[in-house]
Amino acid sequence: MTRAVEGFSVTHRRYISYSEAHYAGNLVDGAFSLAMFGDVATETCIRTDDDEGLFASYSDVQFLAAVRAGDIVEATGVITRVGNRSRTIDFTLSVVCRGRPDRGGSSADVLAEPIIATKATGTVVVPTS
Repeated sequence: MTRAVEGFSVTHRRYISYSEAHYAGNLVDGAFSLAMFGDVATETCIRTDDDEGLFASYSDVQFLAAVRAGDIVEATGVITRVGNRSRTIDFTLSVVCRGRPDRGGSSADVLAEPIIATKATGTVVVPTS
């Protein structure tokens, strides 16, 4: 176990399948980002507190760019505040690869610069030691 400290981070990466598209243009709904943030928060709590913790709230969520089927996304959470039982985590979901159906077949690009699609700040709570 690593002790909970400001700056500790966890990152998950995932391919978004076409079965997860929810809207025209193969767009994925915003709940996808929040679900990934929940998984990142769970791993953060396990690594820092030996417990899955509970997600208490979001204080800010910003949807900044489209997430599409065929993307590979990276969700990162960084602890920004450590309380007795609570931890504040800043989350970012970035698109790092993007499918290119316009070129036909299974074409895709690794993006030179990731696209920041979603940002959020959340609070998790863990049991007392």
